[in-house]
Amino acid sequence: MHIVCCVKQVPDTAQVKIDPETGTLVRAGVESICNPYDLVAAEAAVQLVEKHGGKVTVISMGPPQAEAALRQCLSLGVTEAILLSDRVFAGADTLATSYTLALAISKISASQPVHVVICGKQAVDGDTAQTGPGIATRLGYDQFTYVSEIVSVDPERGTITVKREVEGGVEVIEGKLPALLTAELNLAVPRYASLPEMVRSLRQEIKVWGAADIGAAPDKLGLKGSPTWVKQVFSPPVRKGGLKFEGTENVGKAVGDLLDRLFAEEGGSGMTKSE
Repeated sequence: MHIVCCVKQVPDTAQVKIDPETGTLVRAGVESICNPYDLVAAEAAVQLVEKHGGKVTVISMGPPQAEAALRQCLSLGVTEAILLSDRVFAGADTLATSYTLALAISKISASQPVHVVICGKQAVDGDTAQTGPGIATRLGYDQFTYVSEIVSVDPERGTITVKREVEGGVEVIEGKLPALLTAELNLAVPRYASLPEMVRSLRQEIKVWGAADIGAAPDKLGLKGSPTWVKQVFSPPVRKGGLKFEGTENVGKAVGDLLDRLFAEEGGSGMTKSE
């Protein structure tokens, strides 16, 4: 079984700041991490291969520093890593991104057929959840979004059964391979990397492919191939905190102060404390 995982390097969301003048993310001095949903996808892929045999190939589209996210996936037991890095990829929206990743998967599959593609449900810096379904549509794969459990995979029958989260519950679906899954956080728990795998992840060569390597049309890449763009990014205005009444030592007084304030705000409503 050959599984491909698509991962993205994102800013650590706990440290994201926005420049109030330009409306863009301040990336200077901000640590980058592998998208948490994608790490779950990589772990799920490794678990499938451990059960059924085969290999896991992880791919990422991004600048050279995105190599760090790929090496983290290698440390989990991923077999091979490929970085899609080219200046013409810059500024891609989800349409152009899915086009680029789909071409890369097609190239990988040409040499070794791909049975399953697993992506994180969404990237925490964009939250669109569009790239995975976009890849599936371009490749013509069955797609299963919001997957919380892989029930079974039968390579001989060419089928996969999953549980996916829907409003009010879960549903169990069976589909044909090749298929694309988008992972919820509860699909798997990323393991702690063993020392041998950490050493391997640091030493292993990562292939780098540009636009020419995947046969991409220039007008479908990056900004040229992106019909959507972000007009403005801004932080929500800071809201003033509400009143606080300390009741640690005297609960009765705190309740009385709260009631006094509430009735004062009601003003001429005619309400009294006795009511």
